[in-house]
Amino acid sequence: MITAMGTWDVGHFDNDTAADFSGKLDDAAKAEREAIIRTALTSTIESDEFLDSYEACQAVASAALIAAQLPGGTPVTTAYGPDELLPPLPEDLRALAAQALDRVLGMESELAELWDETEYGPQWRQSIADLKAVLLA
Repeated sequence: MITAMGTWDVGHFDNDTAADFSGKLDDAAKAEREAIIRTALTSTIESDEFLDSYEACQAVASAALIAAQLPGGTPVTTAYGPDELLPPLPEDLRALAAQALDRVLGMESELAELWDETEYGPQWRQSIADLKAVLLA
């Protein structure tokens, strides 16, 4: 079990930030959920500064929600994912999610640094690579 970073496993929703993000989506009106996901992705992509782990976790969760709607994607069945079903998400979010994941894995990412300091870093990186592969398929 991983205890650092408010994280308990390498899953895309296995951290406090992603669980809170899921709650934010559940609390939002159905029509606002896409915008919340889009904002999480674009703020990650457009950040010129060192990427905070908080933003990165939201981007990873957003990417996982998009991928879950695609062939080959893994359904989000964890208790820490959103309880409410998301509407079908637009096609253009796939590319945004892939770009955001590149940023999350990059040299200027706190989340990547934190994972790389643990024995689970390679497993986490592989989970992000697998997620990106679904988005780009």
